[in-house]
Amino acid sequence: MRRAAPASSDHMGTGNSSADDAALLAECHARAVQLLERNLAPEGIRAATPAAHATQRGYGAIFGRDAAICALAMAESGHAGLAQAASTGLVTLARQQAPNGQIPKFVEPGGSEADFWYLGCIDATLWWLIAIAQLDGQEHARGLRQSLAREIELALRWLEAQEHQRFHLLQQNEASDWADIMPRSGFVLYTNALWYHVKRIYGRSLTAETYRNFNHLFHPFSADLAEYRRGRLLADYVLRTARHRELYLSFVNFSFFGEEGDVFGNLLAVLLGLADGRARNRTLRALHDARVEDPWPVRVVLDPILEDHRLWRPYMSRHEQNFAWRYHNGGIWPMVGGFWVMALVDAGHTHGAHEGLLRLARACALNDWEFNEWLHGETGEPCGMPGQSWNAAAFLMAEQACRRGRSCFAIA
Repeated sequence: MRRAAPASSDHMGTGNSSADDAALLAECHARAVQLLERNLAPEGIRAATPAAHATQRGYGAIFGRDAAICALAMAESGHAGLAQAASTGLVTLARQQAPNGQIPKFVEPGGSEADFWYLGCIDATLWWLIAIAQLDGQEHARGLRQSLAREIELALRWLEAQEHQRFHLLQQNEASDWADIMPRSGFVLYTNALWYHVKRIYGRSLTAETYRNFNHLFHPFSADLAEYRRGRLLADYVLRTARHRELYLSFVNFSFFGEEGDVFGNLLAVLLGLADGRARNRTLRALHDARVEDPWPVRVVLDPILEDHRLWRPYMSRHEQNFAWRYHNGGIWPMVGGFWVMALVDAGHTHGAHEGLLRLARACALNDWEFNEWLHGETGEPCGMPGQSWNAAAFLMAEQACRRGRSCFAIA
């Protein structure tokens, strides 16, 4: 059930400033830098701080999406050691690229073995490409794009082989992206927001068609009727039965779709230029009214999928991890909280962004600066693996966005 809006909220936060707030942000910056430095390995940035439990669960590996998001922050952190090491993990991943061009989900410690997940991991390749393009102009990674030109072209061709030839959107199986025990399949919002960004920064063909079909499929409520008859049929299933129309759908398959409210996917649609001004404001307002940053930024699902729902899958109970308000099914992810702050910055909500940054710092500070992977979506209780690298990275990226008035994803 979606949470009611606060009784009084006519803007995105209050943005009160104080010496205590400044001290909190300064300490969070220092702690984030220390965490990233602690989690560095010769092969790149580990997903989490090395410890017995982390190693047992595989968090000591170099993950494609984690390493890429961390690289974006490390390159512009202002700390020479982090900037110098920003591209290391990307190169490690490139060395284990599959012959068909796919970038691994993760590379084992030592860099000798790669894993591609049960049903294939599609977004590691997308984030890897985004990070390389972003780092290429940085002092410590200049020429990265040229040195990896062959691997980049292979990766792009692998992605293009997953693209539907009329919709120009990527297709995937369920449990194949960052939300790796969620039943999103077919055309997935999160994945295709990244795909549009990749196509744009690498100058691939039919990018405008990707943009148009993205908005037709994932938000048919405000789009013109699709020209392609199969697009009209997909939209018809949604228009006849959808209950929630404020946000982009989390995925669209043949006769079913996701309206649980995928916060990360919706934020990426805003950040990566897929939402025009009206859609951007509609999306951010819906997320704000659902109080996604309460108690901490942000809950990644508005309406968790319950066990009696048609989309529930047995694998969601694995490790008792993905029940309602937990993990990807409504848990709070500080990493995604950083993207919430950046989206507010790019939308011009300066005060809300500052308030969100403070809340993000407080979430990172829980349990004596444990930087927990996720927190319970209702209670705010810290859960998941501590010492998460991309939590630290997302804070640094959000902080930098607030400071300069634009996120690292903004394209002039």
